Amino acid sequence: MKYLKLIRYQNLLMLAFMQVLFRYAFLKQQNIPLALADWQYGLLVLSTVLLAAAGYVINDIFDVATDSINKPSKVIIGKGISETKAYNIYIGLNITGVAIGFYLSNVILRPSFATIFILIASLLYFYSTSLKQIMIVGNFIVALLLALSVIIIGIFDLFPATNAENQAQMASLFSILIDYALFAFMINFIREIVKDIEDVNGDYNQGMNTLPIAIGNSRAAKIALGFAVIPFILSLLYINEYFMQNKLYIATLYGFATVLAPLLYFIVKIFTAKTQKEFHHLSTVLKLILFFGILSILVITLNIKYNA
Repeated sequence: MKYLKLIRYQNLLMLAFMQVLFRYAFLKQQNIPLALADWQYGLLVLSTVLLAAAGYVINDIFDVATDSINKPSKVIIGKGISETKAYNIYIGLNITGVAIGFYLSNVILRPSFATIFILIASLLYFYSTSLKQIMIVGNFIVALLLALSVIIIGIFDLFPATNAENQAQMASLFSILIDYALFAFMINFIREIVKDIEDVNGDYNQGMNTLPIAIGNSRAAKIALGFAVIPFILSLLYINEYFMQNKLYIATLYGFATVLAPLLYFIVKIFTAKTQKEFHHLSTVLKLILFFGILSILVITLNIKYNA
């Protein structure tokens, strides 16, 4: 169980579920060729999950002192697992994840695409060692990597199967993946700021320069509020233009209930939030918005089939 906790298995399951959902609830429902066989796509998911797991391990190694203050009950390195063993796990996960990436890049005859996996592993390492201590930059990197886990589906499954005949349809599907990647980026970016507010005491004691440390919890919360208005407005416009105009009323109701209403709740609540417990609750709300927002791809697909 301690090893599963170390790699944040719930987050990894959510990541894998998201990638499986995009392929089988969305891409497989379209009349298009896909570059990867099912088992090869399984390897793409596995590679993404292994690199993310490695990211969690290296982050925990460098965060022992901070987590001892913020989340003492959740510290695993040095208690259940030695630092040396954790480093070995980190190296093993990275090597396997990147090796699978090399194999898949050669399968689709784009060997240069293997650099994407090396870039992900490198960014996660530099995030843990230095970038997370730079105000906003760390938040941006984490959000960007989540968005990349959506875009990578298009890079490996759509792009290599694109030809002159299906180019317009493939571009349209790729743009939908980018829309979801952008949504994931925005929600996760806000969540990272909220988590920084929640962890401000431990971060301050470690000499880190997060947004709440630089400008205070209250101002950081207002910035998170300001950022939250952007996905709220964009989601509202998106639902109106793509769901309402196409008479996808089930998807519209779903969007209002699981994305817009919780986002509005977040905007109202963060205005008055003060305690660590309240910010933790708001972080959970954003995680649920992200999950149900991604799940909307299944609802939309079913709604289109139901209408037809």
